[in-house]
Amino acid sequence: MGRREFLLKAAAGAPILALGSVYVLAGEDEDAKARAMKRPDGQPRLPPGQHVITKLKPMGGTPGEPGAKSYRLKVHGDVEKPFTLDFKQLLGLPQEEIEADVHCVTTWSVIGATWKGVSIATLAEKAGVKDTARHVIFEAAHGYTANAPLDEVVKPGNLIAHRHEGRPLARAHGAPVRALVPDLYFWKSAKWLVGIRFAERDEPGFWETRGYHNHADPWKEERHA
Repeated sequence: MGRREFLLKAAAGAPILALGSVYVLAGEDEDAKARAMKRPDGQPRLPPGQHVITKLKPMGGTPGEPGAKSYRLKVHGDVEKPFTLDFKQLLGLPQEEIEADVHCVTTWSVIGATWKGVSIATLAEKAGVKDTARHVIFEAAHGYTANAPLDEVVKPGNLIAHRHEGRPLARAHGAPVRALVPDLYFWKSAKWLVGIRFAERDEPGFWETRGYHNHADPWKEERHA
């Protein structure tokens, strides 16, 4: 189905069969309800130009190694104590379960999804991030990267997530581990995560070097550069 046809059908609340799953846009009433709700910062819960769907949509990409037994997460860069965690060690760190909305640059949003994982701030503290660090580079399988400002990434509610809606993260959504930075467009929440690098200088990632916005604030509709 072409993108235009998808959006027209979705806007009408029609069920859409995609990649073996049914995605239903919640419809104009649900969009209006979400926009009427306010976030703690006073902005509408649903950013402009977005529409609510009922579940995450796989957005492609090349999956990494799916096995938890062989998984490794490297935390490094401009830090005092770089380290590497296997999946069991990641689970041994303090865990957080949160409810968070996610917003895809292609205009869909999922409201009130539940996620579980380790706070990025916890990993930053464990690594001893240096005062010179200003940016975070999420490193994923096959060389994919996404960048974000350090001060935004270490805020509460940003996770290295391994569970979604009470279940282990699906492979299509980044299993075994993905980043979760809900206040930026969802491409910043890199799937199949293998590294977190703290850096003094910004390094635009895969999509940022292909015309997408370097910051990606959904409420400012920072979709493209």
